[in-house]
Amino acid sequence: MNDTTPEVTERYRTLLMRRSGSDRLRMAYEMFDCARQVMIARIKAVHPDLPANELRVKIFECTYVRDFEPRERARIIARLRSR
Repeated sequence: MNDTTPEVTERYRTLLMRRSGSDRLRMAYEMFDCARQVMIARIKAVHPDLPANELRVKIFECTYVRDFEPRERARIIARLRSR
């Protein structure tokens, strides 16, 4: 769903592109970091006693599960669990 008018979308893009590349990169990092912290808080709320290696597995699954084929995903998860 997109309820933003094309004019507002273009205005936002114009304002964003006025920022330096490093500023836009910093903004993206801060948004990713915020989303990651929310994800970790949600995982810990559901699984409060999760060991650190299993937390890494859950983070991986939430973040990257669609980016890997099942065999590669299983290999990565096994590696995360062995740490």
